[in-house]
Amino acid sequence: MTDAISQERHGVDSLIASSTPSRLPPAPQAVVRPLTRAAIFLVVTINPGNASRDAIRSFCGDLPALLRAVGFRDIEGNLSCVMGIGSEAWDRLFGQPRPAELHSFREIKAGSRHAVATPGDLLFHIRADRMDLCFELATQIMAQIGDAISPVDEVHGFRYFDDRDLIGFVDGTENPTAQTAIDAAYVGAEDSTFAGGSYVIVQKYLHDLAGWNALSTEAQERIIGRTKLSDIELDDAVKPTSAHNALTTIVEDGKEVKIIRDNMPFGRAAEKEFGTYFIGYARSPRTIEQMLENMFVGRPPGNYDRLLDFTTAKTGNLFFVPSATFLENIVNDAPPAGQELADAPAAAPLQREPTRDGSLGIGSLKGDYNS
Repeated sequence: MTDAISQERHGVDSLIASSTPSRLPPAPQAVVRPLTRAAIFLVVTINPGNASRDAIRSFCGDLPALLRAVGFRDIEGNLSCVMGIGSEAWDRLFGQPRPAELHSFREIKAGSRHAVATPGDLLFHIRADRMDLCFELATQIMAQIGDAISPVDEVHGFRYFDDRDLIGFVDGTENPTAQTAIDAAYVGAEDSTFAGGSYVIVQKYLHDLAGWNALSTEAQERIIGRTKLSDIELDDAVKPTSAHNALTTIVEDGKEVKIIRDNMPFGRAAEKEFGTYFIGYARSPRTIEQMLENMFVGRPPGNYDRLLDFTTAKTGNLFFVPSATFLENIVNDAPPAGQELADAPAAAPLQREPTRDGSLGIGSLKGDYNS
């Protein structure tokens, strides 16, 4: 197991770039990790002006030290933080080159179903086994960059009983592990400039829990495609083609393409707010985008995910998660060449078609994340 993966698993140093010679692969951020009991999802926009831009660039290199300082209070708490950057923010902060498949979240409308696109320049995905660690790190992040950003959305997630969501089903059963997870999550040779990075899509869903609970267990199971109590996948002979797990299974060249999910329930009982925060990491956003297309439009069109009759997407964002090495090496100097200092228009994404050869392309990073 390499030092980079050891850092990911133990949390405190998970965002630190490797100090070894540059010939070694870039150290990734802590995308592939064991599930934790608590999380905070913080989405913000960057305020106009050069000072805001400079503050965020400077903060990129400061985040590892901040993470160490908070995480050291309880090393066994497994505190980690992943920082993602939106398409327009990337152009403003870094200019060219840019990740090959980074673009704004693509909203989807089909009948009454709507995968909305909402503002968001930066994502902080904070995870730990204790909510107080998550809260302290979020507080310290806001203390350092609060004048440079405007909060858009903050969700405090919790692990619900035996990894279930609020609709009663186990969530994340099909997450890959070990080398399969690394291959699924991290960009490799297909975009070597940004090897070790990842794409992440987030959506906040609110559930009509009363309507859902009015259904029989059997009806719920047909919608999800798994048994509710034992979490066993329904046989294809009885599972509808519109089942959630059928529509979110993506197969290319005869092989299922995996993503990393770390969804969390959230809610406010007094407000009758019950939700799931979806967060999916992948080496290409096309995989998750195809899942959403299948869910909202249908496969074929009209054969949509019936879960959407009981849940509504309230947010939608796509971010690129650069490697920890990239963040550590940012120098806060002149702005990107040929770019206005404030409110620069987004550059068009590069039109490169990534390949999937089954390897990360940034070196051997083997490890089992479930131990």
